[in-house]
Amino acid sequence: MGENMRASVIISALVAVLVGFGGSVAIILSAARAVEASAVETSSWVSALCFAIAGITAFLSIRHRLPIVAAWSTPGAALIAASVGVPMGAAVGAFFLAAVLLLLTAAIRPLSVLTEKIPTAIGSAMLAGVLFEFVVAVWGVLQTEWLLVLPLLVGFAILRLFSPSWAVLAVLLIGVALAHVLGMTSPVGAFQISGLAWVAPVFEPAALVGLGIPLYLVTMASQNLPGFAVLRAAGYPVPSRSILGVSGLASLLTAGAGAHSTNLAAITASICTGPDAHPDQDKRWLCGPVYALFYLVLGIFGASVVTLFASFPEALIVTIAGVALTGPLVGALSSALAEADDRFAAVMTFVVTASGLTAFGIGSAFWGLTVGLIVYGLQRSLGRSAK
Repeated sequence: MGENMRASVIISALVAVLVGFGGSVAIILSAARAVEASAVETSSWVSALCFAIAGITAFLSIRHRLPIVAAWSTPGAALIAASVGVPMGAAVGAFFLAAVLLLLTAAIRPLSVLTEKIPTAIGSAMLAGVLFEFVVAVWGVLQTEWLLVLPLLVGFAILRLFSPSWAVLAVLLIGVALAHVLGMTSPVGAFQISGLAWVAPVFEPAALVGLGIPLYLVTMASQNLPGFAVLRAAGYPVPSRSILGVSGLASLLTAGAGAHSTNLAAITASICTGPDAHPDQDKRWLCGPVYALFYLVLGIFGASVVTLFASFPEALIVTIAGVALTGPLVGALSSALAEADDRFAAVMTFVVTASGLTAFGIGSAFWGLTVGLIVYGLQRSLGRSAK
């Protein structure tokens, strides 16, 4: 392997890690706050995700000799952060359910086929409804902390014209420096090595239905399926059942440590599958072990990452999360409204999900999906009857 390792492989893996981790870790921390996770549970959450990503990537890339890299479910974290009244124990119970559903999808072929048949417009609209709250929240903090937020929004708007993925990381770095200059940061805690903490799962029916099932669906629809497409577009075969099985097992093993879901990377995967990583297509799999090593290091020092982000002002965290999810929101809305015949059902899904509706203790993502599927089904059945 040594003679085939190139500097481009290491650089590509490092860029993918920086973009994936730096651009979305704030969303993980927002999710942890939403379920009232303690500092210990939050650092365990981050570290467990990093360890799972490292393990999945190392195993799959070496086993299949393909540039398969894993990531945490950013849309899933956004879904958790948007949840209301779900305590940490119940959230972990939902994480276990989502992991089991991933394993069943790998084991039972009809289930994976059924998942793929969920209308793209409905799944995308549900995701857009979840993401909407985070993007809108940026404009709320702009009113109170405009000296910090306004320069970051202007900088993001300009930088994304050159590189959307690097623009998010730039906002993080510039935002930290600006917050320090404005005197808005708190003292950083002591440097720490991470440890994993067991969080006893509580299997509450409302959380399982309202959080566990939508977490599984957004992970499949917005992470795994696009990740498969990235591999195919780069000319690689897709061992889908192996990927789902390994990522589902990793998610199951780390759920008790607070990790919500790990899956196939989509956007960051393209950094490791292109010719910039290695001119020889058959050697690009070497990005996998390097990528895994970087995430292993991040997992070891996850507690320090949490401590560092805890020193940032709330407005900075909200802004980073908002700009990081702006691109996915644009993509989700574009996909949801692409087909004229499906737009009404998609809009209904989006509106219900974004409304924050809670009924019987079940969150709005589930109800948005339910309403959207009902409207979609009625339109299709009545349309055929009319013909």
